[in-house]
Amino acid sequence: MSEATGKKAVLQLDGKEIDLPIYSGTLGPDVIDVKDVLAAGHFTFDPGFVSTAACESKITFIDGGKGVLLHRGYPIDQLATKADYLETCYLLLNGELPTAEQKQEFDAKVRNHTMVHDQVGRFFNGFRRDAHPMAIMCGVVGALSAFYHNGFDVENIDHREITAIRLIAKVPTLAAWTYKYTVGQPFVYPRNDLSYAENFLYMMFATPADRDYKVDPILAKAMDRIFTLHADHEQNASTSTVRLAGSTGANPYACIAAGIAALWGPAHGGANEAVLKMLDEIGAVENVAPFMEKVKTKEVKLMGFGHRVYKNFDPRAKVMKETCDEVLTALGINDPQLALAMELERIALSDEYFIKRNLYPNVDFYSGIILKAIGIPTEMFTVIFALARTVGWISHWLEMHSAPYKIGRPRQLYTGETQRDIQGR
Repeated sequence: MSEATGKKAVLQLDGKEIDLPIYSGTLGPDVIDVKDVLAAGHFTFDPGFVSTAACESKITFIDGGKGVLLHRGYPIDQLATKADYLETCYLLLNGELPTAEQKQEFDAKVRNHTMVHDQVGRFFNGFRRDAHPMAIMCGVVGALSAFYHNGFDVENIDHREITAIRLIAKVPTLAAWTYKYTVGQPFVYPRNDLSYAENFLYMMFATPADRDYKVDPILAKAMDRIFTLHADHEQNASTSTVRLAGSTGANPYACIAAGIAALWGPAHGGANEAVLKMLDEIGAVENVAPFMEKVKTKEVKLMGFGHRVYKNFDPRAKVMKETCDEVLTALGINDPQLALAMELERIALSDEYFIKRNLYPNVDFYSGIILKAIGIPTEMFTVIFALARTVGWISHWLEMHSAPYKIGRPRQLYTGETQRDIQGR
């Protein structure tokens, strides 16, 4: 629990003073407890909840001004380079990195749940072939609620923990099958002898006729890092959506489907997809410099640079850039769109206008380039994000259900009509 600082804020309201306790976390700014304002007949007004701590959490800490991102206290760059994704999953779920024995046991549990019920595959046939992959993911992940509801008790810790394992294991299968469905290829079943990232890429790109398909280890490493770097990001829109849905006691698979729906928005999970669309609009390398001049005059928007939270630099971007360079070097790709991206990066890192405004390439910029190089289509980018973020969502859901909580009920500032009567009837 957070600790009272002994300090208080004093609010003068209607000639009275209301003492508001101030609490401290282990990191970050102190928070003012405003619940007593309600007893005085008032609400606080905070559009977008940008100044409101809606929960208490021990999972992830962000200091946007300093470019810090910690998962359970560990810096994200260390996790991305010294641990793998499933170790990061274990950390987010349990609070500590696993021992060698715990890692082996956890990996085995995940592998044991990679398959989905055969009937789940039939759900895909209800979607148009040209449906956006995120529309399919919302549906098929939500459909898991129909398969894991009997006997489920949200108050039972064992039920909650097996739900977390199932989601981490099954979402990659559903994501790969979503891709296969949209391109008209048969589903490829998971291979549990492969690592988490290898298995996903295998299900994406192998075919039933090519059982000997080999996943490039450099691409598997890059994919694992993308998963790790997107695993959690504190109380963002989609995580808050999962918590809000979970506060009603809703089925956890439905809560994760709600998170996927929130992530779909271009202002949230669709950012790396927007980067590739921007490159399409630029068209050629010779158009990059004029485009960047238009950015300076605010005629066009520069996607994949800067970050709403990180006012200095995105701590995930450095690792992602190194990974991007490794992938492009290994594949020897000569893609005009990638050449565009590299020219954008060069200008942004050398032009005083962008340097002064901290408009550095962010994680979405580099992850978009990597995913394109791997061969993943643009419309699948947000699905990859959802796959990686599933562990963050379910970790927050678990944390919420492991302590007393209240159903979410935001308030409003009503500006509509006052009460009136229907006339002449």
